[in-house]
Amino acid sequence: MLAKQRQQYILSQVAKTGALSVADLVLQLKVSRETIRRDLLSLSERGLIVTTHGGALSSERQEPDLKTRESANADAKQAIGRRAAALVPDGASLVIDSGSTTHAVAQALADRHKLTVYTNDWRIALLLGRRNGNRVTLLGGELSDTEDAAFGLDTMQQLAQYRVDFAFVGACGITPDAYLTDYTRLVAEVRSRMLATANLAIVVADQSKFGRVTPVRINGFEQARYLITESAPAPDIAQAIAARGPEILLP
Repeated sequence: MLAKQRQQYILSQVAKTGALSVADLVLQLKVSRETIRRDLLSLSERGLIVTTHGGALSSERQEPDLKTRESANADAKQAIGRRAAALVPDGASLVIDSGSTTHAVAQALADRHKLTVYTNDWRIALLLGRRNGNRVTLLGGELSDTEDAAFGLDTMQQLAQYRVDFAFVGACGITPDAYLTDYTRLVAEVRSRMLATANLAIVVADQSKFGRVTPVRINGFEQARYLITESAPAPDIAQAIAARGPEILLP
């Protein structure tokens, strides 16, 4: 395989998964580590990837804006939202993460009564607050550049004060070995704390998240009881998720 062909393969794979390792590329392309490193260096110098110790990341390090995410897989997210909401009775307490999929969960909860809701997403707060006897607490923090939500140390400190029945948490990626990942450390830490607040923690993610690797790991996937998605992942990823502990629920 010519260098141009190898490099095109590398770009196509990193676009799918967000990250690649030198070791995996050596096996896939059947060339030496030195050859792979030269290919990665060439792509990095052209600004097409970001090299790391032992591999490479996509040069696209920022999460798409909220409008873009909401328009992607909208029907799937609504189906996930309805399945998630079916678990929640009137009078429950819950933490709801920010994001397009969790917003679909909140929309599906609009007919519930007397909920106690903690969220860092002001759109979710407005959607569920001032109706049906609900009590809604908007968590503080620094306003995100990419969504209508707050993140940071203040958010985490507030979350530490609460214990709830349910937590609904999103993720930007679910790696092939079933780790949740995100784009920034603060967002990942907030989501990890959310998973730890609940008697029943639930991750909601559409199929596009499977196999995607973003830069920062979200700890605590093992604490989740369910992963709700619209379509079953590939068998190897499903097996890895089962090994971590969560059960996959489909609409």
